[in-house]
Amino acid sequence: MANMEPIRIKTIAEWHQFRHLPKPEHPLISVVNFADVKRLREDEPRSIVNNFYSIALKRSFNAKMKYGQQAYDFDEGIMFFISPGQVFSIEADGEIKHSGWSLLVHPDFLWNTPLAQKIKQYEFFSYSVHEALHLSEKEETTIAGIIQNIEQEYHANIDRFSQDVIIAQLELLLTYSERFYQRQFITRKISNHKILNRLEEILSDYFNSDNLAKQGLPTVHYIAETLHVSPNYLSGLLKVLTGQSTQQHIHDKLIEKAKERLSTTSLSVSEIAYELGFEHPQSFSKLFKNKVKTTPLEYRQSFN
Repeated sequence: MANMEPIRIKTIAEWHQFRHLPKPEHPLISVVNFADVKRLREDEPRSIVNNFYSIALKRSFNAKMKYGQQAYDFDEGIMFFISPGQVFSIEADGEIKHSGWSLLVHPDFLWNTPLAQKIKQYEFFSYSVHEALHLSEKEETTIAGIIQNIEQEYHANIDRFSQDVIIAQLELLLTYSERFYQRQFITRKISNHKILNRLEEILSDYFNSDNLAKQGLPTVHYIAETLHVSPNYLSGLLKVLTGQSTQQHIHDKLIEKAKERLSTTSLSVSEIAYELGFEHPQSFSKLFKNKVKTTPLEYRQSFN
């Protein structure tokens, strides 16, 4: 029976012990073959929090993984990325049948290197499970080659070049992952364009209701939650497909509504600002001028 209490795994050695695997050859980095993890614990916790990065590729996974609020069945080759402190869980009945690997990297391994900060900028570490990276056979071969290089390097005798070589390979892995995500945004057209259409509907409904005056502008988090995607995934998708962030889409809809009110009503600029959810009319005027290159009053006067 699963333990209801979440657990925190602090080190890679603890993770190996938790999964009944031999001790890792390096205390701060490890590549685990999923074929060696055949069964979950009888006291499998409801949720797990690792203090290290996990980059994994799973194939034919007969269990369910829950990451955030989304569960996912891994029935094909899929990569996902989990950063330290994120909560996830795994559910399975009986023996686990899966293949693939997991690369575990403790933040201490990156200490005092440029990647220590750069790795935090990769948005896919905060994507949901259902936003995992689907690899083509060619892409998977590329990633597998990098993983093999990392594994071979830390299996070899450690010298003063070992960390630099592994970090260079890790950075290459992340760069390829970012490239493949950009490809996925473009190639998964049907689902992605459904998101775009739904985004337009959500913004239109919100701006045509009294939500603006009551609650102010919709937040990026609200939009993403309504679309059932993570904020970072939505932002990345929109940047690739439209060249704009979620916030820019919200502002565009706001300006569209403001132009309508300025050109078809006699409301003052202040009244329109309050109607659009601004506490301070000056903030509205500043945003309007930044977007339209003219003040609200000048825009209204252009219709006279």
